[in-house]
Amino acid sequence: MQHGTNVITLEQFIIEQEQDHPEAIGRFSKILRDIVLAARMINREVNKAGLVDILGLTGETNCQGERVQKLDIFSNEQMMDALFRGRMVCAVGSEENDDFIIDNESEGKYVVLMDPLDGSSNIDVNVAIGTIFSIYKRKTTSGPLTQEDLLQPGHQQVAAGYLLYGSSTMLVYTTGNGVNGFTLDPSIGEFLLSHPDMKFPEKCTTYSVNEGHYRDFFEGTKEYLRHIKRDSPTPYSARYIGSLVADFHRNLLTGGIFMYPGTTKKPKGKLRLNFEANPMAFIAEQAGGYGSDGYQNVMDIQPTHLHQRTPFFIGNKDEVHKVESYVEQFDKLLAAEIVG
Repeated sequence: MQHGTNVITLEQFIIEQEQDHPEAIGRFSKILRDIVLAARMINREVNKAGLVDILGLTGETNCQGERVQKLDIFSNEQMMDALFRGRMVCAVGSEENDDFIIDNESEGKYVVLMDPLDGSSNIDVNVAIGTIFSIYKRKTTSGPLTQEDLLQPGHQQVAAGYLLYGSSTMLVYTTGNGVNGFTLDPSIGEFLLSHPDMKFPEKCTTYSVNEGHYRDFFEGTKEYLRHIKRDSPTPYSARYIGSLVADFHRNLLTGGIFMYPGTTKKPKGKLRLNFEANPMAFIAEQAGGYGSDGYQNVMDIQPTHLHQRTPFFIGNKDEVHKVESYVEQFDKLLAAEIVG
């Protein structure tokens, strides 16, 4: 982290970025500030987990059939409230809601997609969790929002980022001009630039996958895993937290690949294209990495519905391409079902 007179707050960083773009009028920056405000509220509750009645299940299931944690609901409400109160967005899609929430009275030009609390199954055991978001600019200029506005491929993102609630609280985001990381200094309540111009290390040393599902993996994924265990001159370390934000963040800093492949039981995978894969793939690309469904860049996929799922491989570019080669070689017959 930078010290002394070189300390740069998130607010200062945003202002400096705006000065490089004279056409900017502050709307986009306002969305980032709104997200950070909500994240501070979420972080406060995460830090009180175990002391107040915020842990545990609500007894409900979300639209994906998953059990809902109390912190899931709190996080979703905080993000929704901050974004719509800011008046810069016209619609928000959340993993916790069946469909888009649209503000028909808003003159905002942006659509936000988010996973308000990634890794929520880890809440009760005090493991790092996070928030993932991506921002799109609506395509139409006026009138009711259309599918063209709401469901855009990932390469149309104007920004993406995540918050990591761990041993420290971090914001990592990109606006298409590199990736920068900010760490919350609780003593002053400010996010400070701590990781400028983040890049994946050239060497991949770690793989992250839930090998408990190994017998259900398709052959391409199995062959890749056999390769890194059997044929790699340098052994890879296995590290799997079970929170996409935490696993991705570690691999971004140390060099690695995260995998949540399709299986014989769930050929289209589990992770959501819009809420998880696209924003992380955008961040990875800007950090010199790559995100794929095993066949193509996930950001090239045209979404057909909000909660669409996808197999996901992300991390060091060469390593993800290596996985693609194994998938291409062994799983060709699956391509039509997964990509189609």
